[in-house]
Amino acid sequence: MTEVPTLHTPRLILRAQRPSDTEPLMAAFADDGYSRFITREQRGLSRLEAWRPIATVPGMWAVNGYGQWMVDERATGQPVGRLGPWAPEGWPDFEIGWSIFPAHWGKGYAAEGAAAALIWAHEALGRDHVIHLIDPANLASERVARKLGAAITGQWDTPLGGTVNIWTTRWDSFTQTAVYKDHRSAGA
Repeated sequence: MTEVPTLHTPRLILRAQRPSDTEPLMAAFADDGYSRFITREQRGLSRLEAWRPIATVPGMWAVNGYGQWMVDERATGQPVGRLGPWAPEGWPDFEIGWSIFPAHWGKGYAAEGAAAALIWAHEALGRDHVIHLIDPANLASERVARKLGAAITGQWDTPLGGTVNIWTTRWDSFTQTAVYKDHRSAGA
């Protein structure tokens, strides 16, 4: 089993998923808005349906040595979502993805946490680029990708159904972004 590193940003803690995260994740996956762009069903999930995506993340760390983190708000200690590397079998490339709980949308947590994940992927895994698979209707995620210095480099017909845009963040373009500079100046 790979030990999951803990990352800190000015407002967030990225950490390993724990059993106490199951209920907040179940509630998030039951929400249509949260699940719309990240599940095959494209709607809120039942508890039985949500079990697989909840259990998959710890399994990715064990199998691949990387995976997504749970994200806690530093000020409250409350979980606010998940984000980080996502590259299951058949994926077009190494992805950094994000899914922030609806109550915390619009606070900039996705970009702040994804920046930390990008830096970790570069420093720990030697990644000079990552992708973000984004449904063209997901305008909020497109804004996050732009903040990370990403540009559309293609499309992909997903095994979940539908076509997504492939946004690519290259290390050189990422290091020119405000989110990178803010992250580094904060000493996170």
